[in-house]
Amino acid sequence: MIIDTHLHPTNLVDEAWRHTGEPFNGERMLKMMDGPYMINGKPRRIDMGFIQPPPGNTGYRDGNRRGREGIRDYMAYVASLCQKYPDRFIGNFTFNPRWGPEEGALELEFHVKEYGFKMLKLHANMHGYRPDRALDWLRPAMKVCAKYNIVVLIHTGDGPYTIPTMFYPIIREFPMVNFIIGHFGIQTGGNYSFEAFWMAMDTPNVYCESGWCFQSRIVEFARQLPRDKIVFGTDTPPNEPGMWLRELEMLCGPAPQGMDLDEDGLEDYMGNNIARLVGIEPTAPPKTQEEAQARLKDTYASTR
Repeated sequence: MIIDTHLHPTNLVDEAWRHTGEPFNGERMLKMMDGPYMINGKPRRIDMGFIQPPPGNTGYRDGNRRGREGIRDYMAYVASLCQKYPDRFIGNFTFNPRWGPEEGALELEFHVKEYGFKMLKLHANMHGYRPDRALDWLRPAMKVCAKYNIVVLIHTGDGPYTIPTMFYPIIREFPMVNFIIGHFGIQTGGNYSFEAFWMAMDTPNVYCESGWCFQSRIVEFARQLPRDKIVFGTDTPPNEPGMWLRELEMLCGPAPQGMDLDEDGLEDYMGNNIARLVGIEPTAPPKTQEEAQARLKDTYASTR
């Protein structure tokens, strides 16, 4: 099973990045997920994806409702997609503490119970806070994550507020919560991939997301990290998921571009690792062309 940890479908144009004049809605996202993408000679699709609003659409603007009502408004489209396509989309709750830390924690719990959300997203740059100093803003949501086994995806890779080690205080305070370093520490403002690597090596509850990382670094890191420590994520849109799948597929080739990874290991990176973290049953890679073709039309059981 291939699971993308990082998708941004929207029924509104992304207010921060714009991208294009047409909203990248859920149906466009499903078409992109369906591919097919050739992986080790077999056609594959992205079977499931964690979805969240574009971060630019989760800040306060004139005319918004406030508190829990405002949060529920910016999460509404993602929640509706999780209801409409429960076999393909898994909810990722965007937590902006500036709407109220307690209010956000209550809305997180509501989305977990009502819609089966399994992940929370932090974007300290977009929402304007220092994660190493704003611990009181984060603790209410982290307590909910600990209660319901919610994985936390952290936007990282650019200053001033999303350098990976700035999240160490909250990560260490909540060792029972699993944290994913989004973008492997790489984004518009810098390359902190080695910070992300050492955090995952040294901290049991830290994992790294593959997308945005350089192909040669993925090989270097995968050789040393425990196999469960890398998860697949693309940040689509603006990214195209096939290039990041190809980056992981390269690990099955010989050195120096690859590491002779077996297909079970590749399946772990592409989906089974995150599946285990959130309680979804992992699957073996398809053994034949016929099995791979059949999976392109599979309907998985609901993730709730």
